Amino acid sequence: MRVLTTILAAACVAMGMAAAPAVAQQSTIDQIKERGVLRVPAILNEDPYFNKDPRTGEWRGFVIDMAGDIAATLGVELEVVESTWANSILDVQSGKADIALALTALPTRALAISFSAPTYYNSFVIVSPKPELASATWASLNDPAITVAVDLGSSQDLITQQYLPKANVLRFKTRDEAILAVASGKADAIVNTVLNSLVMVKRNAALGQVYVPEPVLSSPSVIGINYNADEQFKSFISAWADYNRRVGNNQTWIVNGLAPFEITLDDLPDNFDLGG
Repeated sequence: MRVLTTILAAACVAMGMAAAPAVAQQSTIDQIKERGVLRVPAILNEDPYFNKDPRTGEWRGFVIDMAGDIAATLGVELEVVESTWANSILDVQSGKADIALALTALPTRALAISFSAPTYYNSFVIVSPKPELASATWASLNDPAITVAVDLGSSQDLITQQYLPKANVLRFKTRDEAILAVASGKADAIVNTVLNSLVMVKRNAALGQVYVPEPVLSSPSVIGINYNADEQFKSFISAWADYNRRVGNNQTWIVNGLAPFEITLDDLPDNFDLGG
């Protein structure tokens, strides 16, 4: 009898557990709204994307404007997490940040985080004081006689590994060190993205000109999202990116980010289209 009673009691407990309603998991958007802030990584000295005013501590740049609009759409404040390009992906992966903007959609990065729809399109270029490189192709740059500089671990570093394996590549910890290598004559050119490069030559004419080697290497710039975020949040971020790219808001934010450096759409290289 005691055994039967024990079995019945266990069955009742099991039935009770089965009948208990499942506790709904809080959505990603609800978590952000409850926290009251959208956390986004930003990098120092990365105009026109982002930069921090050392006097006021305020962040500026078109990525900050984009992130601010996403936060406003969600009805929360924007919280900037100081980071680096490489660490921004880790910040999203670890949950330190909710999203990371202005990422180049490299397949290797897709192993760590999810990607949104494109926010705009970017191209890889070279900056060089040597006019003979104006008509260079990626194939002609892939030569041991050519010395190029890149910042270690960046998307342009990965592009250099893929397209310039035979070139003499100098890899530096920071972008500023890579720029100095070109300005001092240690490198023939720096490989970078077009928006960064336009600001570089405006700040330092000794760097030369922005050249677009053929074939044009255009890549979507995307928003990185944690793989564990729910589909509602991923769908929202992609919808935001797609809508603002198509109606031209993202281009307006980019142009506004370039304006302090007296760069306009007319300064963009031929055949370059922010919208893809």
